[in-house]
Amino acid sequence: MKVEQIYTGCLAQGAYYIESAGEIAIIDPLREVQPYIDMANQSGGKIKYIFETHFHADFVSGHVTLSEKTGAPIIYGPNATPAFDALIAEDGQVFKLGEVEIKVLHTPGHTMESTTYLLLDESGKEYAIFSGDTLFLGDVGRPDLAQKAASMTQEDLASILYDSLRNKIMTLPDSTIVYPGHGAGSACGKNMSKETVGSIGDQKVNNYALRADMTREEFIEEVTDGLMPPPAYFPLNVKMNKEGYKDIEEVISRGENALNPEAFELAANNTGALVLDVRHQKDFVQGHIPRSIFIGLNGSFAPWVGALIKDVETPILLITPEGKLEEAITRLSRVGFDNILGYLEGGFEAWAAAGKETDIIETISAEAFAGLDRSEDMHVFDVRKEGEYKSEHVVDAEHTPLTFINDHLATFKSKQGKQYMHCAGGYRSVIANSILKARGIHGIIDVLGGFGAIKKTDAEVTTYVCPSTLK
Repeated sequence: MKVEQIYTGCLAQGAYYIESAGEIAIIDPLREVQPYIDMANQSGGKIKYIFETHFHADFVSGHVTLSEKTGAPIIYGPNATPAFDALIAEDGQVFKLGEVEIKVLHTPGHTMESTTYLLLDESGKEYAIFSGDTLFLGDVGRPDLAQKAASMTQEDLASILYDSLRNKIMTLPDSTIVYPGHGAGSACGKNMSKETVGSIGDQKVNNYALRADMTREEFIEEVTDGLMPPPAYFPLNVKMNKEGYKDIEEVISRGENALNPEAFELAANNTGALVLDVRHQKDFVQGHIPRSIFIGLNGSFAPWVGALIKDVETPILLITPEGKLEEAITRLSRVGFDNILGYLEGGFEAWAAAGKETDIIETISAEAFAGLDRSEDMHVFDVRKEGEYKSEHVVDAEHTPLTFINDHLATFKSKQGKQYMHCAGGYRSVIANSILKARGIHGIIDVLGGFGAIKKTDAEVTTYVCPSTLK
């Protein structure tokens, strides 16, 4: 038996490859499915099943394409209603895979179709679970994403999840391996571990939601506490996963439409497409097309695209580093952004060489920032997450998190005097600055290196002290 976790850091997502005696199962595949097919061909095996733990919200699965290419059936747990052919399994149903078995454990709560797959080894022992978004390491799936679809409140779903965990998951042997659907960085939970493989026993000790003495009421309160609004693109991804989508090869082919600077400018003007620059932030700061949006491939690219662009139907024109076009289109398609109209041939350098208008972002070093006279009329904006800001921040900095940057436009417009912006390391602040510039708000100075660099200077910062430590 072979079990391989295929983890994609940008999405904090785990897909799984299971093989026994030449038969293969794939669980929650990414949209680009050729790697799974290549793995099967290299081993001389055949993909027999494609298991889906639920209708994913944060990425587009490769289930439909993989089934078309291999003939393997797509399998969901109870309550799933896909628009395409699929096998809807019963709770407790067992699927034979070579010399092992995969048992269906219906574990609703995150969504009503959410299912955990239990792998039984050659001797019938409970070897591992593939828990999707039911159980993470350190957390459980948020119960607020399926409210409208299920006509339930998040409290109703949390109560159902409580039963699923205690009746289906916590009854398994402590030695059972846990292979979750996501790790730290995913918006599908709030307290996930950086580890991507654990065990039932470990989670009983370290996962707040699996406390043995936890009441239903305590579980509901703690699981629903502090949930941030889900990214706007989540329902659109669910729709694609439920109804089907274009083959990624078709999306890539369309996006590989080379446009010279004149054609690129014409396309942008005629279609109203969003011009998305995915180069490194240092390159964007030094020169970019006016009103273009920066979201660099080097960061958490796809989740930020989904959170900030939101509508997967948005037409997009790309500016990419040399050799990174297919990667950019692929990663966009993972979160459902298929409407790529083309790219700027020759990149930004070709645009500048053609004499087209360009723009820059003004910057300041962390050392120079620390030496500024704070008595002058100046404003500092921190675009990190709430937890980061509350933990430590520059004294008197205003919190304008990147996720909600559009809600703070009036704040930026109303300020007089110099304005400075930073994040943790310099990636998110450039994204925020590009969005503001695209909306006509200019002159905000980016602090190079972000808060990490600021902390190494003499700048005054405030540190949060937990109330329990106060005397």
